[in-house]
Amino acid sequence: MGYELRVVRESPLAFADLAKAIAPAGFELRGSDEIVIGHDGRAHQVARWTGSVVGEPGSDWQVAQLLRLSAALGARLVGEDGEVYRLRDGVMEVESGGSVAELGKFEEIIDAGPAAWTP
Repeated sequence: MGYELRVVRESPLAFADLAKAIAPAGFELRGSDEIVIGHDGRAHQVARWTGSVVGEPGSDWQVAQLLRLSAALGARLVGEDGEVYRLRDGVMEVESGGSVAELGKFEEIIDAGPAAWTP
């Protein structure tokens, strides 16, 4: 299992309401637990439903999609170590331990597509 990012809401979201909440942002449910979005004619898994929404991103594109998903759900995107991911002025940021790091321009990352991180 990879590093998890969680979509954290102040109030819980029922599974029945999940599809209604994510559809306007272009996301779909596949099966009973996969949340996917299309790119280049293919569906790519962004997160899964485990009673809450959890993603294990393998690319900056997936992090960007998780940010979009969290916004669609009225939530925050939080990492395992408590860092908070956000979008400010078109730039993806992560805040951890009081410091903020820029991850890149949101639109450029979305346009680049889901190319996986390489070691």
